[in-house]
Amino acid sequence: MLTTILLLAVLGPVAPDREADLAAARALFERNITAIQERDREAYLSCYLATEGLVRSGPDGPATGFAPLAEGTPATGSDDWPQALHASDLQLHWIQDGVVYGTYRYHAIFDGESSLGLSERFFTRVGEEWKIAVSTAFEAPPGTPAAPLALVGATLYDGSGSPPKEDSVILLRNGRIDAVGTRATLDVPEGIDVLDLTGQYVTPGMIDTHVHYSQTGWADGRPDARDVRETYPYAAAMAENRDRPERFHRAFLAAGITAVFDVGGYSWTRGLGADTEDSPLAPHVAATGPLITPWKPEVTDLVEQHQFVIPVDAADAARLVRDHAALGSDAIKVWFVQAGPNALEEFTPLVHATADAAREAGLPMVVHATELATARVALEAGARLLVHSVEDQPIDEAFLELAVETEAFYCPTLTVREGYALLYEARLSDEVRGQLGYVAPEIADRIEATEQLEPAMTADRLELVRQRFSTQGDTMAANLLRLHEAGVPIVLGTDAGNPLTLHGPSVFPELEAMQAAGMTPLEVLTAATWNAARAIGRSEDLGLIASGRIADLLILDGDPGQSIVNMRTLKKVVRAGTLHDRDELVP
Repeated sequence: MLTTILLLAVLGPVAPDREADLAAARALFERNITAIQERDREAYLSCYLATEGLVRSGPDGPATGFAPLAEGTPATGSDDWPQALHASDLQLHWIQDGVVYGTYRYHAIFDGESSLGLSERFFTRVGEEWKIAVSTAFEAPPGTPAAPLALVGATLYDGSGSPPKEDSVILLRNGRIDAVGTRATLDVPEGIDVLDLTGQYVTPGMIDTHVHYSQTGWADGRPDARDVRETYPYAAAMAENRDRPERFHRAFLAAGITAVFDVGGYSWTRGLGADTEDSPLAPHVAATGPLITPWKPEVTDLVEQHQFVIPVDAADAARLVRDHAALGSDAIKVWFVQAGPNALEEFTPLVHATADAAREAGLPMVVHATELATARVALEAGARLLVHSVEDQPIDEAFLELAVETEAFYCPTLTVREGYALLYEARLSDEVRGQLGYVAPEIADRIEATEQLEPAMTADRLELVRQRFSTQGDTMAANLLRLHEAGVPIVLGTDAGNPLTLHGPSVFPELEAMQAAGMTPLEVLTAATWNAARAIGRSEDLGLIASGRIADLLILDGDPGQSIVNMRTLKKVVRAGTLHDRDELVP
């Protein structure tokens, strides 16, 4: 004892060991998080100060004492653990001898719903052990940037069509791509979480330039195709779509779609863009609002709102465009169908009037035109994007030259007819069955109800429909390849929302149909990323993996440059810098 006193008098008090404190707190922090992830109640409780001095706090205020914690689980006060917990950006700060403060970003999933936020801990040394004395968790406000992250070791396809870059490094910060390089050229700054992707592949998030949130993916959203309103009222289906768009948001993300273009629907679709732009749990959404058309199926409109509007003359068409612009449409959509013998001649001047007004308003024009004659009028008027293939005949040299000259984008939409054929036949294909794991359960139930219907027509007529669709499909594929080889920019689009063309997973057969038509896998990937970003007016921040762009990325097990089928090996999705496991995104 006397020796100790003499040493303290000479040397002074022993300096606190900051590094040892930080190491001990980190070990406890990691053990605490692992216990939650593994639902290990005993290990979890052992992390906390087992006294009345324990404090846990959240949006509802503090709770004190160990006993309430021992009766429940981390965040719920019940016996329910999170389905998944992802921890990132773990930070520790030494306060004083035996006291350390720490934080981490959490992504927790409860009952299929994601929660993003920040959780804090105060760690204190109690005798020879360390315990958590204070724990908090606060959900992040919308728009809160994701934690920094480094994706290291993957083979990188940047979206531009360039050859892949092996052993890549992608630094993500504040929801954007901070830097891109290789392990040989780019160092990961100290303190940034690293995800080792050696042996995997990274691409930009895909963009579907042809979707409809106002349709359901089944007959209840298209009673003009198959009338099931007696059992599934149309108005109720549309109210569900309006009130629960997150079902489609999540399905798109789960399929690797990080941005979509809603090219025709009810007025409420215009608000989806503002709601989703900064959300890590939804794709970016651009929307045209109601379609301008010479004819509409009355059964797909509601009494108090319309998704189709019919101009009576050129002045009325211009007025409709001005109204769309004032109400926030991102583009103007024309549904150019020939519903009568003189429809082409009568509606052509209105298409030109619509295009002129759209240019004046600074909005691009998108046109549904499936015939050579209507597609030609659309390009002559100044359409920026054609969202269907020419299907009635091979394109001619004049049309090819016009398409190249106007620099319009061409969205072939090759596979949507298959869904209609299946609906008419009242059956599901293996492909559609395989897609049900991507969609909300109630949507999957509707899809499965297809087989409870009777065929819509006789077997002979169904065979004629199949033959017609096959002939059109061959024409569409040939026209796509000819336009592509001429240099017309091709983009990805599914027409999602139509019967049995499901929001999200319908992208896979569409990609594969583009490859089967003669495009290389790398060309299809470019169509789904960089070309699509340009088509929807997002060339500055989407579509490429490059510094400064929004961090919307896909992580795959298979090489998409070898076959576009490998897009189905999607394992993780990064949206605005937030990392998601694909399976956890399923609605």
